[in-house]
Amino acid sequence: MTNDEPLRPGAQPRIGDLLRSAAARAVPVVGGIGDASLGAPTPCAAYDVRALLNHLYGVVVHFQALAAKQSAELSTTTDWLADADWRDRFETETGKLVKAWSAPGAEEGTTGGMGLPARTVGTMVLLDLTVHAWDLARATGRDFTPDPVVVDGLVGEVEAMAPMARKAGVFEEAVALPGDATPFERLLATTGRDPYAPLV
Repeated sequence: MTNDEPLRPGAQPRIGDLLRSAAARAVPVVGGIGDASLGAPTPCAAYDVRALLNHLYGVVVHFQALAAKQSAELSTTTDWLADADWRDRFETETGKLVKAWSAPGAEEGTTGGMGLPARTVGTMVLLDLTVHAWDLARATGRDFTPDPVVVDGLVGEVEAMAPMARKAGVFEEAVALPGDATPFERLLATTGRDPYAPLV
């Protein structure tokens, strides 16, 4: 499977394969962000583009360790954009993330400080890579369409983790959408994002 080959519906895909497809959609979004856009607002009210990029960068890097059942200091603040080649490095780090979650046993057992099922932890980084790519595309005036199989792979897990995520302040309250909303728009709404709302 190449980096941009769509996943096939059917049996439950492995996290590594889902991440490979998600990375193929996210990397061009990040690579296309110009310096002039770094201060722009995003659908995540607490983050401008630069802050959201730093958050996503940290997730991509630290979740490599979690795939290997190692500890990761997720609260560490790093300016990943300090290096001039941060766009190329993001592609490199997402490649490492895919490799880490594609390793034998990566999605088995438990991992992370909360002792969560490894597949749930893998789903968390898959969600961040997918939803934050949309956030960044929206913030910089571009369209973003994830692989439908990635969306399918996220829906059940995200609905299950939503109450815990809202309690932790990671998700906002779900947004009501019209009946013709797409599965991805409904996924965004579950996280508290309104896919139709203008940025302010």
